Amino acid sequence: MMRAWIPPMLFVLCGSVVATGLLSRGSPGAAAALLLVFVLLAGVNPPLVLPRSISALEARRRSAADGRPVVFWRPGCTYCLRLRIRLGRSARRLHWVDIRRDPAAAAAVRAAADGNETVPTVVVAGRPHVNPDPDWVREQLSPSG
Repeated sequence: MMRAWIPPMLFVLCGSVVATGLLSRGSPGAAAALLLVFVLLAGVNPPLVLPRSISALEARRRSAADGRPVVFWRPGCTYCLRLRIRLGRSARRLHWVDIRRDPAAAAAVRAAADGNETVPTVVVAGRPHVNPDPDWVREQLSPSG
């Protein structure tokens, strides 16, 4: 779990070091702008943006019980981030599985994507959908979907 926090912490640390250098050279405006960029980069990296991951086995069990879709994702994936941002608050209603932390999840994604680890892969009612449109995923969360 602590490993998931390394990228955001590194962004803030690197931004602080570079901003300090700019500040010591007499560029407070540039230092503040650069630090803001690094803090924003840290903010859009998991685990700050993506919901907490569970195992593929647990996600399947929960999905069978409540009918909610399962999203297979991996850190650093811009398409996964796009899906998360476009879903907004409703993203927390999905079951999120990090394929880097769960070999069974990576195998499930490879089976659905012709041997590739293409994410996000969303499983709805036992059927995988590779890199679906976020609006379609949102429709699957509606009571009639």
